[in-house]
Amino acid sequence: MGSNHGFRRLALAISDTAKAQETAQELQDSCDWVPMEEADAVVALGGDGFMLATLHKMLDEGPIIPCYGINRGTVGFLMNKYRAGVKLLDKINRSRSIGISPLRMEAVTQDGEKHVECAINEVSLLRETRQTAKMEVIVDDRVRIKELVGDGVLVSTPAGSTAYNLSANGPILPLDSQLLALTPISAFRPRRWRGAILPDRSSIKFTVFEPDKRPVAAVADQKEVRDIAEVSIEIARDSELTLLFDPGHALDERIVAEQFVT
Repeated sequence: MGSNHGFRRLALAISDTAKAQETAQELQDSCDWVPMEEADAVVALGGDGFMLATLHKMLDEGPIIPCYGINRGTVGFLMNKYRAGVKLLDKINRSRSIGISPLRMEAVTQDGEKHVECAINEVSLLRETRQTAKMEVIVDDRVRIKELVGDGVLVSTPAGSTAYNLSANGPILPLDSQLLALTPISAFRPRRWRGAILPDRSSIKFTVFEPDKRPVAAVADQKEVRDIAEVSIEIARDSELTLLFDPGHALDERIVAEQFVT
């Protein structure tokens, strides 16, 4: 559970903020830093947005290696606290690892183009104009909602359940729950549908109705595909990411704690 990982070579990913750049200077001599391709793990200096960008870069370009975040941003939900003067390699070797499986989104546009993107937090479908979105919701090849009308809908991982999903009144999911949240965004019809909690082995598909009149965009974390016809989503089990946390400050505890924030 985080005794000693045996990491020897670390890479450094640095946000372009002044705070992160300053910290990088302080850490310069603490390790013999190596390029990502040669590293056992990577240290990400920045905020949650930079951590997500670092993880996405690994998913897109490789290699996928464990990632230890040091918070030089604001919230730092995915990050560890910065403590100057600590032996960083020893600290990272004592850290606790948590596996996160991203979502894989396959979006087909109105003109037939196929886009495949991964999402660590959520995939959201959002109306592009003032017209409400209309779509069919299919789970495991069965039509569950014939016509969902509203601003949109999202599918969230446990890691992303405290982000956009929570602000859309979706449920917080424990990190090891093996569940996904399917959450409507300002649903007009069915008016009382609050969403669903699904096993993470589920395959989810949305088909957009009246796309010319009611265009819809699909967003996988920050990557947007506009004017979509249909979107299929499932867990990308072949692309599991590993986040490293100091003992007692792991993401699963933070997610549980979020349920008691008043």
